[in-house]
Amino acid sequence: MKIQKEIAILGGGESGVGAAILAKKEGLVPFVSDRGQLKQKYKDVLLKNEIEWEDGAHTEQRILNAVEVIKSPGIPDTTPLIQKLLQQGTSVISEIEFAGRYCKAKTIGITGSNGKTSTTLLTYHVLKNAGLRVGLAGNVGASFAQQVAEKEFDWYVLELSSFQLDGVFDFRPDISMVLNITPDHLDRYDNEFEKYADAKLRIAKNATVDQDLIYCIDDEAVLAAIERNKPKANLIPFSIKKTLEMGAYVSNEQLIINLNNNRFNMSIHDLALQGKHNLYNSMASGIAGRVLDLRKELIRESLSDFQNIEHRLETVATIHGIEFINDSKATNVNSTWYALESLSKPAIWIVGGVDKGNDYSELLPLVKDKVSAIICLGLDNSKIINAFKNDIQIIEEASSAEEAVRKAYEIGRKGDAVLLSPACASFDLFENYEDRGHQFRKAVRLL
Repeated sequence: MKIQKEIAILGGGESGVGAAILAKKEGLVPFVSDRGQLKQKYKDVLLKNEIEWEDGAHTEQRILNAVEVIKSPGIPDTTPLIQKLLQQGTSVISEIEFAGRYCKAKTIGITGSNGKTSTTLLTYHVLKNAGLRVGLAGNVGASFAQQVAEKEFDWYVLELSSFQLDGVFDFRPDISMVLNITPDHLDRYDNEFEKYADAKLRIAKNATVDQDLIYCIDDEAVLAAIERNKPKANLIPFSIKKTLEMGAYVSNEQLIINLNNNRFNMSIHDLALQGKHNLYNSMASGIAGRVLDLRKELIRESLSDFQNIEHRLETVATIHGIEFINDSKATNVNSTWYALESLSKPAIWIVGGVDKGNDYSELLPLVKDKVSAIICLGLDNSKIINAFKNDIQIIEEASSAEEAVRKAYEIGRKGDAVLLSPACASFDLFENYEDRGHQFRKAVRLL
């Protein structure tokens, strides 16, 4: 017998607990189930809100009896329990979809294989500086659902992963951004790049002609996905390769945004985020500011005084002339490509973790040019070793951040850079990429 209006929530982390709080506020009966162990802080929140939960296992029949299931983005659709739910016709959605039903604020949704966290935080910074009441959520900040339940905002800036977008069916941001699409998480998409790209385009799946899609016209995969999915949104492109009549582009070292024949410009040298990839990110955020008709001077200030995030090309220390750089957030090959491309020093590269179907061959020209030694930081490093053993003489393995840093320091010489840019997920040796970055920092400071 079904429990009336019970919503099963799979995963008791930030998004799951937030969804439970919103469900209870809206008169539903949430039940949180996690196969792992809930963190104490989440147990405390659930107990305080008198929400039933379990951890260590799923009570399968109770979940199968739920009227709807909200699942953590980390749970694949191929999981047997999810398959049973789908086969019996139970709605399985993401926290983003659920929160969107009750969200009265307008939303900016940002996706892409790389740069979405920086762009989300930069766009949030622009809106906040403009005095708007704005929340930050999705893959960054606090749970979207919990903020919808407890806060009063006029706007949300949401970082959205393909995993979150897979569970979106009706939600539509007022402004969507697709920054880039490069191979990532292909293990979740039957190793088919088009399936992954189409998951990204779900951000604009429900967009109307009155809503905007800001996208990189230089990215062929983005263009192909737009052509396949044909979103109805108003398309606003940005480019560093061509001059555009409408959108954002670069001319004479000026970032130019032209919307409705109203032109904004600023020197690319004044941008807080430097480098080619960050120029794209600044363009996307600047376009969003102009779509909202924010003052040009305010947008210039915001794009020039922004401070970037932890674990993204972050210099930890320089010890005996060796610079240690934390780029732990680089969890795919393309992010690492940007990191290596930005280096002006010989590099000892710390790489490895959980491989997501990586093709390391595209890194080979940069590795030959810039890398003197490789430290593999993972449980299974065979694929990395095979990719580079013919070109890099020194390849070591390490099973902890401390061991990797010590080996890199012993190999390094004055004028070198030690770059942690793993190109892989972190879950074999670390809790997440933040934990990996924190342990790297700690190890450097122990030298």
